[in-house]
Amino acid sequence: MALEAWLIDESDDEDQRLPHHRNPKEFVSLGKLEDLGILYWHLDPKNYENDEELKKIRESRGYNYMDLLELCPGKVENYEEKLKNFYREHIHADEEIRYCLEGSGYFDVRDKEDHWIRIWIKEGDMIVLPAGIYHRFTLDTSNYVKLMRLFVGEPVWTAFNRPQEEHPARQGYIKNLFENSGVALEAH
Repeated sequence: MALEAWLIDESDDEDQRLPHHRNPKEFVSLGKLEDLGILYWHLDPKNYENDEELKKIRESRGYNYMDLLELCPGKVENYEEKLKNFYREHIHADEEIRYCLEGSGYFDVRDKEDHWIRIWIKEGDMIVLPAGIYHRFTLDTSNYVKLMRLFVGEPVWTAFNRPQEEHPARQGYIKNLFENSGVALEAH
């Protein structure tokens, strides 16, 4: 199953959980996501506890902390408020690593021209968003996702809402983005 990503029609104020395709649809390649520093793997979510490939990724990238999050009505206190917070455009000082074990949702990221790209993660999709990339998250109309969250060291949950142009993680991301333009990143 291939990861799906597309440019969003930003003029629409409809429900954030809808796909928001442009007309005509404009899909984005995995190569373009890699150019933005986003890494992707497709793994076996039914075997995550014994998955050798996941173990290798965790060891090679230093992901020593893991927890699970189920996001849906009834499972999360203040569900609607949390979903709104996840959907605010922000950055993190560290990578954001998410592995979708069940359900689905959308990560939106900004491209080099500051347009939104919507990445639809489904069961088995694992993505790494680089530190400093502007992004947001929402569920799709299924209203359910179970995610594995991975971290290097102790988890840091701090989101820095846009604008954050002076934040060291943002400055580092921008520097890498334009210095490495055209240089292939680690692809999976």
